[in-house]
Amino acid sequence: MRYLVVIVAYSCAQIALGLWISRRVTGSSDFFVAGRRLGPGLLFATFLAANIGGGSTIGATGLGYRDGLAAWWWVGSAGVGSIVLALWIGPRIRRIAAEHDLRTLGDFLEWRYDGRVRAVVAALLWVGTVAILAGQLIGIAWILSSVVGTSKIVGCAIGAVVVTTYFGAGGLMSSAVVNVVQLTVKILGFVIALPIVLAAVGGLTSMRAGLPDPAMWSPWQHGASGWVYLAMLAPNFMVSPGLLQKAYGARDDRTVRIGIGLNGLALLAYALMPTLLGMAARVLHPGLDNRELALPMLLTRDVPFWVGALGLAAVFSAEISAADAVLFMLATSLSQDLYKRYLRPDAGDRQVLLVARLASVAGGALAIAVAFVSKTIVDALSVFYTMIAVSLFVPVIAGLFVRRVRPVDALAAIAGGIMVVGLQQFGNGGQAIGMFTPAMSGLLAAALAFAMAALSGQRAQDRGQHAQRSV
Repeated sequence: MRYLVVIVAYSCAQIALGLWISRRVTGSSDFFVAGRRLGPGLLFATFLAANIGGGSTIGATGLGYRDGLAAWWWVGSAGVGSIVLALWIGPRIRRIAAEHDLRTLGDFLEWRYDGRVRAVVAALLWVGTVAILAGQLIGIAWILSSVVGTSKIVGCAIGAVVVTTYFGAGGLMSSAVVNVVQLTVKILGFVIALPIVLAAVGGLTSMRAGLPDPAMWSPWQHGASGWVYLAMLAPNFMVSPGLLQKAYGARDDRTVRIGIGLNGLALLAYALMPTLLGMAARVLHPGLDNRELALPMLLTRDVPFWVGALGLAAVFSAEISAADAVLFMLATSLSQDLYKRYLRPDAGDRQVLLVARLASVAGGALAIAVAFVSKTIVDALSVFYTMIAVSLFVPVIAGLFVRRVRPVDALAAIAGGIMVVGLQQFGNGGQAIGMFTPAMSGLLAAALAFAMAALSGQRAQDRGQHAQRSV
C-alpha cells in the first residue's frame, strides 16, 4: 500500500504540472512544436524521457533476464540511431520545417512528395502508434500488478488516464516540462537502485557464478538479443515521427546537435543498467513465469523501501514519458494530417486543437484494447518498430538527401518493404532467413524498390527526351 501511495501522489503531481504549463498554450504552434523555442536542455530532456520508456526499462530488464549481456543492444541501438539523427538528419529536417512551417512528418512528406505518400504513411502510423502506446501501458500494468495486485486492464487504464490528461492539455509544451521531472526521477532511481541490487547478488563475481552459461555474458548475440536489433531499432530512432516532430520544436540546428546528441550518448551508457538488473534478477529470482516482472520484483523485494519507491516511480516515469511521445505522434497526425489536410482545410487553431485532444483520448482508449491482447511489452513494440523502419526510413532519407525524387519512388519503397516483412513474418513465422531478420529484409527491399522505381523513371524520361530530339 505504501508503494501505491507514492505512485498515486506522483501521478497527481505530473497531471498538475502539465495542466499548469498548458495555460501557456495559445495556439496549435505551441501544442505541436512548442513555438519552436526548445533549447538544448529541454530538447535533451524530452528526447531522453521519450526514449527511456517501457521497452527500455521493464522490457529491457526482461531481455537481460532471458538473454544476458546481449540485451544491451535493445537500448544501445536506440543510442546509435539517436546520434545519427543528431549529426546528420535532425538539423536538416528541422531547418526545412522552420522554413516551410511544417508541424508533422506528414507535412514534410507531402512537401517533398505529394498527398498520396502523406496519406499512406499516416494510415500506417495510426496502426503502429497504437501498438507502441499499448506497450507502454503494459509496462504500467506490470508495475501496478506487482505493487497492489491490480489486473492488467485496470493498470493500463490508470496509465492511460494520467498521460492523456497532462498531454491532452498542453501537447509538446506540457510534455517537455513534465519530462524534465520524469527524467530526473528516472536517473536518480536507476543510479541508486543498480549498486544496491548488485550488492544483494554479491557483486559481479557472484553474479557470474550464478550465471555460469558463457552465452549469458556474450556482448554480441544470445537468444533473440544482440546486434541484430540494430536493423529493427536504430532506423526508428532516426525517422520516428514523434522524435522528428520534437526536433521541429528546437530553436536552431545547434540545439538539435547538442540536445539529441547528448540523448544518444546517455542511451549508450544507460543501456547497461536494465541489462545488469535483469541478469541480477535471474540470479535472485530464477524461474519467473513472466520475465517482464523481473524489474518490479527487484524493486519491491530486494531493496529498501525508499529505494524501491524511487525505483518504481522511475519506471512509472519511463512508461508515462514514452506514452506521451506516442500520443503526441498520434494526436498531431490525426489532427494535422487527416482533419486539417483532408476534412477541414479551413479549420482554425481552436478546432485543430480540439481534434488533437480528442484524438489523444481516443488513442489511449484503443491502446488499452491492444494492450489487453498483447502478451509482452516487446511483442507490442516490435510491431511498431519494424513497421516504422521499413515504411519510413527510405522515403525520409531520400527526401532529405536525394535531389530528384518522385512520389511513385516513395510509394514503391513503402510497398516493397511492408510486403517483404509481411511475407517473412507470416510465411516464415518471423524467423530470420540466414542473417536477415524481417526488419533487415524489409529495409533492403524498400531500398531496392526505391532504386528500381527511380531508375525506371529516369529511363522513361530519357526515352521521352530522345523521342523529342528525333522529332
